[in-house]
Amino acid sequence: QVQLVESGGGLVRAGNSLRLSCAASGRTFSRHAMGWFRQAPGKEREFVAAISWSGGVTYYADSVKDRFTISRDNAKNTLDLQMNSLKPEDTAVYYCAAAPTVNPRYYSSNLRTYDYWGQGTQVTVSS
Repeated sequence: QVQLVESGGGLVRAGNSLRLSCAASGRTFSRHAMGWFRQAPGKEREFVAAISWSGGVTYYADSVKDRFTISRDNAKNTLDLQMNSLKPEDTAVYYCAAAPTVNPRYYSSNLRTYDYWGQGTQVTVSS
């Protein structure tokens, strides 16, 4: 089991930045690929960003590329998402998720490959 707890959400104006964090506990964090997903009201949960457990491979949804940065610190068991130039359409509940893997370069944008999820943190961007 891996327990995940997100933090850092809030209300910001368009153009500003937020940094989300995800604290992991339980099984070996470093043997999990990690991802951020989000879900807006009335919409399906969608992929935002992913990172391999080595941290050497990252992947982003087109909608956030060049604005968001995913990173992890395996020594501290933390996952971060730096969100810059926020837009009203970024408003959603953001979730971190973990996918166990033996491949240090593995990552996934498919939510079905993730076994563990946090409870989510609300991000609201006003225009």
